[in-house]
Amino acid sequence: MKSTEIELERRTAKVGDWSVTGWRRIPPDADESPPVVCVHGAGVSSRELRPLVAALGEHLPAWTVDLPGFGQSTKPPHALGLTGLADALADWLEAEQLPAACLAGCSFGCQIAVDVAVRHPQRVRSLVLMGPTVDPAARSWPRLIARWVRNSRREDPRMAPLNVADYRDAGLRQVLTSFDAAVRDRVEDKLPHVTVPTLVVRGEFDRLVPQDWAEEVTRRTPRGRLVVVPGAPHMIPFRDPAALVPIIRGFVADA
Repeated sequence: MKSTEIELERRTAKVGDWSVTGWRRIPPDADESPPVVCVHGAGVSSRELRPLVAALGEHLPAWTVDLPGFGQSTKPPHALGLTGLADALADWLEAEQLPAACLAGCSFGCQIAVDVAVRHPQRVRSLVLMGPTVDPAARSWPRLIARWVRNSRREDPRMAPLNVADYRDAGLRQVLTSFDAAVRDRVEDKLPHVTVPTLVVRGEFDRLVPQDWAEEVTRRTPRGRLVVVPGAPHMIPFRDPAALVPIIRGFVADA
């Protein structure tokens, strides 16, 4: 994972009363390509997505952000659910004066990205949904936890301490609120209203996202297509960011 050795530029933007921290890598010969903004999952921060930003940023303007309540961003007095996080992401895109972006969500970040695309369409040019959660068959804590345990056996062990640090930084209330929002969100009802090109990405051995659900997400999205990454688990952006770079670059060029 050489990309993790690349230092990203840290930025702080004012979003309402909150200070929101983001990271970016912009290639020196960046053209008019839209920025790719990576959106983290439930309970965690952007730490697990920075390897992908480092790798993508060699070719495209690439960003990631700690949503309010996570990582190095402000902790709101009340834990934010899905709508609050999606609104904060849309406001951050405006604060950074980014043009309509390719939102690349990972796990619960897919649900946030879809919500932004539906309710703030002017902010989104395309979507990449990496390991989209949560399907109706797993819409309960016991089922979701069981899938998480099965999937964790294939994840990169170096990610575990990052998760622990993220949970500690966010605090129990915000972590539980974000997971509860993931379980309750009926993303399947929003997908038909996504009007932008959408790429669904699933790891071959992703035990959180079954193949039939990835196919259903693709079918429900009017302009969706599906790519399965051989041998990959759920967290491809951390495990093998290099595998995603040509996939995302090709998609952004087509979109």
